[in-house]
Amino acid sequence: MEEEQESLVSATKNNKPNQRLLKSSKNDPKPGIFVYILTFFAAVGGFLFGYDTGVVSGALIILKKRFRLTFFMEELVVSITIAGAILGALYAGPMSQYLGRKFVLIFSAIIFTIGAIFMAAAENTGELLTGRAIVGLGIGSASMTVPVYIAEAAPTHLRGKLVTLNNVFITGGQFVASVVDGIFASDKINGWRYMLGLSGVPAVIMLIGLLFMPESPRWLVSKGKVDKAKKVLQRIRNSDDVDEEIHDITQTIQRERLGANYGRCGIVVRIWQTPSVRRAIFVGCGLQAIQQLSGINTVMYYSSTIIKMAGTKSDEEAIWLSVPVAFTNFAFTLVGVFVVEMMGRRKLLLSSLAGVICSLLLLSVTFYIDLRQSPSVTLRPNINDSSCTTRYDHCYSCVEDSSCGFCYSKIDGDFLNGSCLPVGSNYDTDHDKYGLCNTTDSNLHWGYNHCPFALSWLAVLGLVLYLAWFAPGMGPMPWTVNSEIYPQWARSFGNSCSATTNWTFNLLVSITFLHLTRLLTKCGAFGLYTVIAFMGWLFIYTFVPETKGKTLEEVNKLFERQSYHDRNGLHSSVGSSNGMLDESES
Repeated sequence: MEEEQESLVSATKNNKPNQRLLKSSKNDPKPGIFVYILTFFAAVGGFLFGYDTGVVSGALIILKKRFRLTFFMEELVVSITIAGAILGALYAGPMSQYLGRKFVLIFSAIIFTIGAIFMAAAENTGELLTGRAIVGLGIGSASMTVPVYIAEAAPTHLRGKLVTLNNVFITGGQFVASVVDGIFASDKINGWRYMLGLSGVPAVIMLIGLLFMPESPRWLVSKGKVDKAKKVLQRIRNSDDVDEEIHDITQTIQRERLGANYGRCGIVVRIWQTPSVRRAIFVGCGLQAIQQLSGINTVMYYSSTIIKMAGTKSDEEAIWLSVPVAFTNFAFTLVGVFVVEMMGRRKLLLSSLAGVICSLLLLSVTFYIDLRQSPSVTLRPNINDSSCTTRYDHCYSCVEDSSCGFCYSKIDGDFLNGSCLPVGSNYDTDHDKYGLCNTTDSNLHWGYNHCPFALSWLAVLGLVLYLAWFAPGMGPMPWTVNSEIYPQWARSFGNSCSATTNWTFNLLVSITFLHLTRLLTKCGAFGLYTVIAFMGWLFIYTFVPETKGKTLEEVNKLFERQSYHDRNGLHSSVGSSNGMLDESES
């Protein structure tokens, strides 16, 4: 540590900027292609984040039949990845600090590859869950490290755009996953293996590419390897003139180390004693909780299942219908990149969440109509070894039992002669156990995990509208706001708290969704998300100020004010040179 400190002091003395170096950003040298190659290989980690969380939507339709999964097991297949991501995010921070950003990214690529192999080769639910948990570790470590690695390597004038590419890769990964799901949906035996296992291909590409990428120059400086950092920067910047940047990095690290003298407990005490920072953390964590509790990951993780729930008969059709849903998320994430500086954070959050509320309400109404129009069970064959025929009175409750399916006649558009029957054995859920629902009869139809519903297209419309509103605002803005509202000394702790809040509520929502649909009905579950989203809208309107175009000191001053109206500049202006906060970057 002493050697590192000596190197930093030496770098500070020997790399003072001169007048020739103090140029405007307009004269920044044009970066070579190398910085984009570096960003690409790092952002593949974001692509894998999106792919491994999105692919389960279509794979779950096949896995449910293949392994006869209960509601809880379906939720576990989804949520165990999130639990793994929480653990991955926890170890990624210290590991990247001590071993380097590049090391953690290479380690993440290896983890992604191992997880893909486990999932593709799984022969039982235990092995499948193990693979899902392993890729979760990769997701967590990549999600924490990729933005840092890109930000620390990118030129200042390109940093925002290059870091944003990680978000684009995440939503792009989700879109590609939905297409892959559709391609292999017809293979009812091994299709899910290809869906889950193909994530190993980009993982290997990431691994090989990163082997030839340099370590973060900022991390190298923090470890006293200033000369090596200088060579890396010269390669990334496509210029030998990097002395000023080395100096700035060195100065920043020295200030951070002075702040670190407080220790973790000292930071918590100081935050508690600083009302403006307490309010900032309240707002930052609140935004992350609202993002998850408004149901985004029920839509992303269960989109194909939701479309099936709404009455889509064919598994393949349900999986392919989730493709435009995922594409909407990808396309409107790009929209958010262009409108955020025009609209500002607050207006974009409020308008985005208002659209989300309306979309959730549409989904709730759709499933209410589905429930009201659910065909009744009118025929009860005498089958001694099954309770399906006697326990349920209508299709809606019948298909919620994974051991039952609904047989009905469709005559002149009417659904008649409904009966609830046990499904076939040996994972055959496409027929009833005893062949009573003879599929060669054109008038007879078999429904597993869905009921006939003429308005099933409304569910697809609701999902598309939901993501069209969510993606540009509620998707990126909680992260953007959190990056702007904390003073330097509390930034690491504040971002850690908000990220933990996001992952925790992500896990909560993903592991409870299917049980909520049973406990409250599908209509009630989306109604609950609607109410929570409305409460979130009120929270944003009341507590979240506009941070667009404000310096860190001005943002700190916003949170120092007690009045909501003052915080949003309605009764007074901000940004005067007087009254800077003690907790600012001094």
